[in-house]
Amino acid sequence: MTTPRRSIATVCLSGTLEDKVGAAAAAGFDGIEVFEPDLIASPWSPAELAARCADLGLSIDLYQPFRDLDSTDPDRFARNLRRIERKFDVMAQLGTSTVLVCSSVAPDAVADRGQLAEQLAAAADRAAERGLRIAYEALAWGRHVSTWDASWDVVRRADHPALGLCLDSFHVLSRGGDPAGFAAVDRGRIFFLQLADAPHLEMDVLQWSRHHRLFPGQGAFDLPGFLVHVLDAGYDGPLSLEVFNDVFRQADPGRTAVDAMRSLLWLEDQVAAARPDLGLPARPAAPRLTGYSFVELSVDGVSGPLVGDVLARLGFAHTGQHRSKPVQLWEQGGARVLVNASVVRPAATGVAEVAALGLESEDPGRSAERATSLLAPLLPRTRGAAEAELAAVAAPDGTQVFFTRTVPDGWPADFLPTGTPSGGGTGLAGVDHVGLTQPFDSFDEAALFYREVLGLGPDDVTEIPAPFGLIRDRAVTNADRTLRLTLTASLLRRGGWAPRVPAPQHVAFRTDDIVATARALRDAGAPLLTVPGNYYDDLDARFDLDPAQLAAMRELGLFYDETATGRFLHLYTEVLGGRVFFEVVQRIGGYDGYGAANAPVRMAAQRRARLAETAAAG
Repeated sequence: MTTPRRSIATVCLSGTLEDKVGAAAAAGFDGIEVFEPDLIASPWSPAELAARCADLGLSIDLYQPFRDLDSTDPDRFARNLRRIERKFDVMAQLGTSTVLVCSSVAPDAVADRGQLAEQLAAAADRAAERGLRIAYEALAWGRHVSTWDASWDVVRRADHPALGLCLDSFHVLSRGGDPAGFAAVDRGRIFFLQLADAPHLEMDVLQWSRHHRLFPGQGAFDLPGFLVHVLDAGYDGPLSLEVFNDVFRQADPGRTAVDAMRSLLWLEDQVAAARPDLGLPARPAAPRLTGYSFVELSVDGVSGPLVGDVLARLGFAHTGQHRSKPVQLWEQGGARVLVNASVVRPAATGVAEVAALGLESEDPGRSAERATSLLAPLLPRTRGAAEAELAAVAAPDGTQVFFTRTVPDGWPADFLPTGTPSGGGTGLAGVDHVGLTQPFDSFDEAALFYREVLGLGPDDVTEIPAPFGLIRDRAVTNADRTLRLTLTASLLRRGGWAPRVPAPQHVAFRTDDIVATARALRDAGAPLLTVPGNYYDDLDARFDLDPAQLAAMRELGLFYDETATGRFLHLYTEVLGGRVFFEVVQRIGGYDGYGAANAPVRMAAQRRARLAETAAAG
């Protein structure tokens, strides 16, 4: 199989039909499925839509959906045949040969499969007379046909060359269908393929389908395995996305179309790696990322001195000043923090935020090439004649991601020494992870970006009952856990009261002795959080902790978590510059999490600290 044709249903995208076809073409799709309500609402005639698509290089691969064709009422069935004949007229103007017919949900739907096959064959006769085809799809909530194998039984009984199957991954997998059964389908009888991912949810399947579908790689379905079975069954048509999602239907269609295309490329990559014999193009794997070379904070004249003071109290030394930009280099152990004062925010004075991540790549050039091939263009940058050439792309939340290799004559040489040595500091050895809050609308997009563009593996999504509402959290990591990033999003936010930090970010540094580090930080006057005594009383009840260890944790404001594989101790600073805070962590044994159970206590403590600061100021 050569490079497959890639298609997207217009129902996936927001806006008018004019917006949708433009977005699909700009993202590089080869074709579209025309969702009938989009056409009905458009001022374009079917012929004008076909012409516009041709101008944009798009084919029209499917017209959909035609609902409730079969009926136990002969008069109604006759009217339905007349209705589908009119849709064939539309298809002729669109220049498409395939219509999607869904299994019926109507009260008068035909239960007898022999009779249903006869009615579908009657419609297929009319389609064949005009050189058209019917792709029959089992809706997961169909009245009598709700599984793919039931739809194949009906199509097999009809035995008509103009009648075949439409396989929709959501309808198959949401009902627990086994794609291995596709091997029983006669070659050439899978007329169309629709792809959608989804999280595992316990809810009505119709509501699940209409509101919670996702693009491939963003949910929990095994879509690579599904696609392998479809291709093994002989399917050679377009790989088409049909995703009903409330967020996608309200988002910028151009951005959603790019996310959609990236998801198909991810899916193709997975199948090509698992089954090279299927002939999908094999994109080179993402170069290995080994950790953080730096984390860059953007500050202004108000937040800059505050951040610098706290870094010093954390044991960092200001070791370098950029040759041509107002950027400072702070170092301790293997941790490097850049403080960039070149950003001007008239409407957000005093804000500090994570602006960029420097990621160590075994091949920065190939990392950049992969990013551009996955629709993440390189960001324009200005640099001096003697300065390192660094490639960067923008993550969905706007964070700049640099691909680096930290060698003496590389990017560190852009910084002139201040004469201050990095020293021993407070025992911080490097960056353990960075936490970034995502806009709710781009939470799934961000996970796919880091998964496909950077080659990081996503952990499961967890939900945290925070003081200001439910928080969704997901980590992405490299294989050896030397590069960790946590992504969070607030599920709902109503009104302006709740948090004064609507999108917090943090940088977590690792240490091998958090008790010694905590004492050093306290002695240096670092703004550490005060943790309520109730928290430690609860720890004592839940865990079998040594009394001396518990006393030290209570004294120093340390948080604690444990699993079957290891233990985790961590502490936090107050929020700085309205958005950023720091964390110090110690992992013991095989602990692989982030102490998520402690997040509500941390959030409440940070709110109390902000209120105390406000009261003291005014």
